[in-house]
Amino acid sequence: MGKSANINIRIDPDVKSSAELLYKSFGITVSDAVNIFLRQSIMVGGLPFEMKLSRYNAETEAAMQEANLIASGNLVTKGYSSARELFEELDAEC
Repeated sequence: MGKSANINIRIDPDVKSSAELLYKSFGITVSDAVNIFLRQSIMVGGLPFEMKLSRYNAETEAAMQEANLIASGNLVTKGYSSARELFEELDAEC
């Protein structure tokens, strides 16, 4: 089916420029990307991604991210052989 309908939207020029550069790297236009977004929305019966508000402040989010990195072994932290060793180091730093 030929394309004959238009959608006009107002968008921040910087956002448009960034999106154009991004989609150009994929070999598509912003118009192509909007078409993909709309078709995907129709296929899933809503937005094709999850929308939610962050439940935590930035400091808590950062701590959670750090904890996930530590748990996955992607962030190595100093270990202690005992609580006494930890407290001795803490006393030395004060």
